[in-house]
Amino acid sequence: MIKGVLKTIHEPVYERRIAVLAEMLVPHLQPGFDVLDVGCGSGMLGERVLNHPECPSDVRYRGLEKSKRGNEPIEVIEYHSGAFPFEDDAFDVVILADVLHHEQNEAFLLSEAARVSNDLLVIKDHKKEGFLGYWRICFLDWVANNPYQVPCLYRYHTEGEWHSIFKELDFNLIREEKSIDLYPPLLNQVFGKRLQYYAVLQK
Repeated sequence: MIKGVLKTIHEPVYERRIAVLAEMLVPHLQPGFDVLDVGCGSGMLGERVLNHPECPSDVRYRGLEKSKRGNEPIEVIEYHSGAFPFEDDAFDVVILADVLHHEQNEAFLLSEAARVSNDLLVIKDHKKEGFLGYWRICFLDWVANNPYQVPCLYRYHTEGEWHSIFKELDFNLIREEKSIDLYPPLLNQVFGKRLQYYAVLQK
């Protein structure tokens, strides 16, 4: 019962999130780019990007996920653990959208994403900031993931911590969004804006 209610509440919020992220991603895509979406879920973000009117028609968008859900609108490769099943520099863009805070070995996952990217690494995650910021993100994370039985580690970084993480990679920070209007207006005031973080790194 509770999971059904949470899922019903989350669906329109998720659709808005997908639309906003697609708008942010498309400007970084050039003709012929090969894109990997790590932790792609149902593949809805990839579908939205590929159908965007400004996305080059020959962009190839693939997903990496622990198990296929079935009927994904993009090609999905299954990956369970260890090194990604790709050569070094295999992709022009690698995306980690709200994936790192669910990963036990965050540093390894990030290093693998960096290894297989030959140009851009795009990270969308949370940023711990402001009054009760940590607890607001925890609640948001629980509501979004509980219906799908996705475990939450409740581990989030401050802006300074993100910058320290990036210094460990051989990439340059070329774009950073410290406040994002990711959700519908009322929810955005509580769970969006400064609690959301977006960074584009270039090799």
